[in-house]
Amino acid sequence: MHLMKMEFYPLLLLEVLMSKIDLNNISHTYNPNDPEPTYALNPFSMTWKNGKRYAILGPSGCGKTTMLNIVSGLVRPSAGSILFDDKDVTDLKTEDRNIAQVFQFPVIYNTMTVFENLAFPLLCRDFEKEKINERVNSVAETLNLQSFLKSPARKLTADQKQLISLGRGLVREDVAAVLMDEPLTVIDPDLKFRLRRKLKEINEEFKTTLVYVTHDQNEAMTFADNIIVMSDGEVVQAGTPKELFERPNTTFVGYFIGSPAMNLFETEASSNDCVKINGTLIKTNTNLSKLKNKKIKLGIRSEFINLAEDQKDNLLSVEVDKVEDLGNYKLLTAKMGELTIKSKITRETEVPSSDVKLHIPADKCCVYENEILI
Repeated sequence: MHLMKMEFYPLLLLEVLMSKIDLNNISHTYNPNDPEPTYALNPFSMTWKNGKRYAILGPSGCGKTTMLNIVSGLVRPSAGSILFDDKDVTDLKTEDRNIAQVFQFPVIYNTMTVFENLAFPLLCRDFEKEKINERVNSVAETLNLQSFLKSPARKLTADQKQLISLGRGLVREDVAAVLMDEPLTVIDPDLKFRLRRKLKEINEEFKTTLVYVTHDQNEAMTFADNIIVMSDGEVVQAGTPKELFERPNTTFVGYFIGSPAMNLFETEASSNDCVKINGTLIKTNTNLSKLKNKKIKLGIRSEFINLAEDQKDNLLSVEVDKVEDLGNYKLLTAKMGELTIKSKITRETEVPSSDVKLHIPADKCCVYENEILI
């Protein structure tokens, strides 16, 4: 299949009209007439800046697609307002918002050729034939669809059809943003990686605003420079990949982001900045003076836990359960009583069979009260 040998060419996006998008006190319910309606989106406010890459991340049913559809105009929010460059578009139809949307499952016109599918958004807006040819050929080169332009869309594979859907989202030059709802679901992993990289290149060169919905934390972390994490209709944290990884605002974010998930230990504050884990004091950089003897949780990433060398403090004596070689690192699983601790270590590191001590750096400790970062 030709798609496996992709060569990318620059998209001609020099005239893209981007917008700052403000979501002000947005909330939504699909059953507004119920005495106690259930909200798919609880109230939130945020701003999407011109030319940035955003990922909306969370498990199925958390409200990701509802948020995207509200921005595109497919759904009107139950409350709140949406502004494009300070202009209220809450009541505008999708076609009046200059939004391009790419759906999870490709919407393809099987009776049309690939060329006609890619050209359709431009034909609907009365673009001149010369401009249509220019744009369609440019996008087809980018997605390696040129050899299929005259082929009926119905004869293509599922991943080729998704490329057409993606191409229709990129073919217009007048969009405020390109909104993508899990657009690479049916595409093979290698091609998916290269398309994400190409989308980043387009964003960096032409400052096209891209918003990408996904349940895959790896996709979000490698694509976006800002990630919005959702759970049960709530925006639980928004920030850079580094912020979400190192300082998750909630234990949910700590568990959902990262592989393996953040180590979380139920513990209690023992002094102004120390917690006690199985009788061992661990110093943190968090002021715990008001939480002494209260039940809290200590969170720390496996990437920050190492075999002790010359450290004297913040050491946990553990028993090795197993060591897995995962190619570019080893994953050490250790036991301390009933606690399980995971640590990522370099492949070259030799793990002792007994008397193993792990160092917990104080500046990497996150302390949670009622599942929220202190």
